[in-house]
Amino acid sequence: MSKKPSVGNQTSIPTFLLLEFSAIWELQILHFFVFLAFYLATATANLLIISAVAFDHYLHTPMYFFLMNLAMLDLASVSVIMPKSMANSLMNTRCISYSGCVSQAFLFVSFLTSDFFLLTVMAYDRYVAICNPLQYEMVMNRRTCAQMLASVWISGFFFGILHTIGTFTVPFCSNIVNQFFCEIPQLLKLTCLDLNQGEVGILACSITIVLGLFIFILVSYVKILSAVFRIPSAQGRQKALSTCLPHLIVVSVLMFTGILTYMKLPSNVPSDLDMMLTITYSLVPPILNPIVYSMRNKDIKKALFKLLGPRFCSKHAFSTSPS
Repeated sequence: MSKKPSVGNQTSIPTFLLLEFSAIWELQILHFFVFLAFYLATATANLLIISAVAFDHYLHTPMYFFLMNLAMLDLASVSVIMPKSMANSLMNTRCISYSGCVSQAFLFVSFLTSDFFLLTVMAYDRYVAICNPLQYEMVMNRRTCAQMLASVWISGFFFGILHTIGTFTVPFCSNIVNQFFCEIPQLLKLTCLDLNQGEVGILACSITIVLGLFIFILVSYVKILSAVFRIPSAQGRQKALSTCLPHLIVVSVLMFTGILTYMKLPSNVPSDLDMMLTITYSLVPPILNPIVYSMRNKDIKKALFKLLGPRFCSKHAFSTSPS
């Protein structure tokens, strides 16, 4: 049985050291500006969606209600992990406090899990809207939507608590996290136990639930596509497909990269694959979601035009993409 690296007989560590992108100061500054540009783009896109839905009464429908909450979750998840990494690069440090690491891990897992649950709810919403349009208003009423959304947020924080407890209630023998934020799989490599049975069990349960939700989403979209191809109007089919296929692509990217990250065999050596998978499931969906769900949507574009005015939006853009 292999022995883990030790930093003493501590049961707790005052600080963790996050992965630095380069030992060269100039490259650290480059990382700061790249992350800053990405973060500003992600924050701006999601804030625009939130504002458009909040201030346009025409968009106060279940679909846009869920879109607004998806934008809030995406903004929250990148805000948990990116600013600290940018600050560390700017100040040429790697440190994050123990409490900061706990908070980061808890909030990120909570928002990520809520994101996937919400994508499942959105798949159900599209299923009802396309396959049972006459019953849509009755099934997806305001009370039902509020209950679904409450379940999404509560479930996310419940899983965040479980994973945080499973990870941080065991002693750590190292404080070097081979990732740019406190990611659960990387933290598990630092524990003094060769096998953290509690967290492994929680991870197995979580992955089983995620796979179950993904199967539910796939079944929903099989039925949606079956209904779409029965639509006599080519424009109607195009509208339904433009709404559903990007949703399925985003869900697949999020799920498969996330599961690969959490199921990958542990290694104490940082790898490009670890970084690529983490960036794909943690940073790509928050910038991709506003594009595939909203920026190609005529209703969102019209709301943004009314919100920002003709100085910032082009009327010609509203007629270029299908809703």
